[in-house]
Amino acid sequence: MKSIGEILKGPEVSNYMGSDKTRALVEEEIVRRWGQSELKNYDPLRSALTFRNWIQLGMVPKKGEKAIRSFVVLETKDKKDPKKITKRIKSIYLFYYRQVQEYKKHE
Repeated sequence: MKSIGEILKGPEVSNYMGSDKTRALVEEEIVRRWGQSELKNYDPLRSALTFRNWIQLGMVPKKGEKAIRSFVVLETKDKKDPKKITKRIKSIYLFYYRQVQEYKKHE
């Protein structure tokens, strides 16, 4: 199992698509919760991940932590008209690396 430091230095883990708007939303929340100086540690590809991503890496959110809300735009082709693409917004909930800890099984 990797440590948080190894995850932050390792390969990209997130499905982040490069949206400036979603990055700005998450950055704003990081500044609100941890201060301006914490922005230097923010990497949308490694440090803010979904619950499922953290679980796959052997981490869980700490008790009482609240997720950071963001969104993704999903594009789907219309079944009747394949040239028509519909877009919809889906909320996603991210946990910053400061909000997670190593998962320990109770035996």
